Amino acid sequence: MFSIKKLAGVAAIAATGLVLSACSGPSADNSASNSSAPSAAAPSSGGPLKIAVVTHGSAGDAFWNVVKNGAEQAGKDLDVGVDYFADGDPGNQARLIDNAVAQKVSGLVVSMANPQALQTSIQNAVKAGIPVVTINSGEDSSAAFGAIAHVGQSEGLAGQGAGQRLKAAGKTKLLCVIHEAGNIGQNQRCDGAKQTFGTVTTLQVDISNPTDAQARIRGALQSDPSIDAVLALNSQVAARAVDAAKEASSKAQVATFDLNADVVAAIKAGTILFAVDQQQYEQGYLPIVFLKLYKENGNTIGGGKPVQTGPGFVDKTNIDTVAPYAQRGTR
Repeated sequence: MFSIKKLAGVAAIAATGLVLSACSGPSADNSASNSSAPSAAAPSSGGPLKIAVVTHGSAGDAFWNVVKNGAEQAGKDLDVGVDYFADGDPGNQARLIDNAVAQKVSGLVVSMANPQALQTSIQNAVKAGIPVVTINSGEDSSAAFGAIAHVGQSEGLAGQGAGQRLKAAGKTKLLCVIHEAGNIGQNQRCDGAKQTFGTVTTLQVDISNPTDAQARIRGALQSDPSIDAVLALNSQVAARAVDAAKEASSKAQVATFDLNADVVAAIKAGTILFAVDQQQYEQGYLPIVFLKLYKENGNTIGGGKPVQTGPGFVDKTNIDTVAPYAQRGTR
């Protein structure tokens, strides 16, 4: 069994590394006070911990596969049972949370692309004495809903960083491609880019229909030849954006959020400028650590503020270091 002393060391080192590696701290509008985070938990009954991870990931999404890999590896490392569930429909995601509560799991990990749709289910989990760690999206609602911590990147800050890099690259007009309707985090990314870049147009596509997404991006580039940059918010959409730019004979260069094998190859080839890396493996792994510590040692982390896993940036200067990790499914 992984000892509490060793476990606490893992969490402390991980959290410190995240804070130091993040480009900046939590967004200023996150007003949750330190007092909102629970200070202790009832001691574990001694039985095996069972944690449900419920995300809004779409089937086959490479990003969420890495989150799943992180959560399941943490379960193996820490002797914790981990069950991973995903559904892109907010109503279905809420029902998955309700089912986990009914099964009396030891803890919950939940992504909140649509916080209001999940609020009642999450608060019911908290009322039932089940600690919740939120991940990825919805950081501004995390503490208010009663979660003990949030693990992710501040999407607005990440968008600002992407906008700064594109502006420094000499780009003047940006197309920001949103691939999930109703996902507040994606709107925050595009809004952040607007703050630092300037002229930004948004385009809505459907990640579940990649052929149509590519056609829509191609059409946008053909209708406005002045667009010289495309910011994808997903690695799979990024690959489609690269192909769309070629088909449109567009001068636009592509940047993206998140990594997969195609993005790694494209960065090496120079067809993608950079990827904003939120290190989603940590978004899967760390909540399992935090919940085990909470259940077995009464520990909390973050003080009501998010634990930042990004943004980091991957480009030609560091792609050779990151590529092997992306290949094995941990970046």
